[in-house]
Amino acid sequence: MPKFSLLPAAVTMFAVGLIAIIVVFVLYAAGQSELSVWLYVAAMLLPVGLGLGIFSVVRRR
Repeated sequence: MPKFSLLPAAVTMFAVGLIAIIVVFVLYAAGQSELSVWLYVAAMLLPVGLGLGIFSVVRRR
């Protein structure tokens, strides 16, 4: 039975969160002040992905 690795999921969540943070900064610099809540929620994937990646690497050792 293959073992599921958390690392690809962590990298994906980290990347989506990073893109969301870049979009938030770009939109704010463009003058948008009322951004959608889903954009801030997507930005929270960055620390979640980072934590999950660290957990995955530590667990593997």
